[in-house]
Amino acid sequence: MLYRPWFWLLVLVALAALGYGAAHYLAARRAEAPAPGAQAPAAPGAPGASPQARGGGGAPGAGPPAAGTGRPGAPGGRPGGERPIPVTVARAETADVPVVLHALGTVTSLRTVTVRSRVDGQLLRVNFREGQMVKAGELLAEIDPRPFQVQLEQAQGQLARDRALLENARLDLERYRTLVAQDAASAQQLDTQQALVRQYEGIVRSDQGQVDDARLQLSYARITAPFSGRLGLRLVDPGNIVRAGDATGIVTITQVQPIGVTFSLPEKDLAPVLERYRKGRPMAAQALDREQRAVLANGTLTTLDNQIDVATGTLRMKAEFSNADGALFPNQFVNVRLFIEVLEGATVVPSAAIQRGSPGTYVYVVRDADTVALRRIALGPVDGERTVVTEGVRTGERVVIDGVDNLRDGARVEPIEKTAAERVAVQPAVQRRKPQARRQ
Repeated sequence: MLYRPWFWLLVLVALAALGYGAAHYLAARRAEAPAPGAQAPAAPGAPGASPQARGGGGAPGAGPPAAGTGRPGAPGGRPGGERPIPVTVARAETADVPVVLHALGTVTSLRTVTVRSRVDGQLLRVNFREGQMVKAGELLAEIDPRPFQVQLEQAQGQLARDRALLENARLDLERYRTLVAQDAASAQQLDTQQALVRQYEGIVRSDQGQVDDARLQLSYARITAPFSGRLGLRLVDPGNIVRAGDATGIVTITQVQPIGVTFSLPEKDLAPVLERYRKGRPMAAQALDREQRAVLANGTLTTLDNQIDVATGTLRMKAEFSNADGALFPNQFVNVRLFIEVLEGATVVPSAAIQRGSPGTYVYVVRDADTVALRRIALGPVDGERTVVTEGVRTGERVVIDGVDNLRDGARVEPIEKTAAERVAVQPAVQRRKPQARRQ
């Protein structure tokens, strides 16, 4: 057993543990021993004890230390109560506010057609430039007219021949009438001649129709614009054979003056729109660019759809714009402003003053004693950076627009007017620029 390796391993582990415990014990005794020359502390109340040891700290006769934390407004804190919170305020004002609805719209042409040939033939020439503005009736292209001129001449010749036969039949009818009156011809011969005259009259009318049709086909050889608008890209080149059944056509033409914009409004906003539309009152509309910075055109609402889209809960509408400067282009994306009415004498506050939380929609109103009161409000339309308040705030009252994070109902504040705050914010930049001007 003495020669087994694991036995000696256990012995070494035991010796190491014993040495580690002895070292810790000696270190602890050495830490408890006082340093050479050090004096033991006097017991409380003993002679030589310090005043702090006898009385717990402080001058003789002084009480226990205050338990306050020093936090403003805490018991035993700094005198004077709660420190005012600086806030920026603005006054509620009275203004005439337009009621505006916003929507996303798409520019749509009032009329768009593909110009096609109405007869078969060779395209001789194209009399337009791609993208050109054309007027109604302006010549766009010409098809070889010679085959149609030949057909017209043939029809006119047939008409002349049948007219001559009709005139001869009418003369014979007059002769038969004279002979019947003299009992030189029978009534049957007269009736036959009258029928022949009527037959030739029908033939002449048919010939006249053939002439008119040939003349119409000849006019179709000249292709004109059906209305004023802008042309698209040419779809066929001169020299090609075009047919009346071709689906491609020659060119497309789109009306751009006037032009329409289609947009949709949610059904919750339809009440004022429908009310004015039923009464026939016009509603102005504006088309703006994607960033809503530039007004592209001004127009009027003209049409409402006849049903609400059940998938989106919106109603499609169309506004019409004169587009005299061509700022609107078909299929262009625009933002639409629809002006419903103007609220006269409405109370407005900056939108930054409006807060939303567990109390609902509210603002902080600064009272005369420079304390704030939480007021629940009812909102109206929004006009830019202002919002109409229909209930809860009166004109002239001050509302907090900045610094509301630490406010509570009844808190003391240090109000700073908005104009003064803006002036202070600009002043350092002006002061930084002045030394540069002196160095120059």
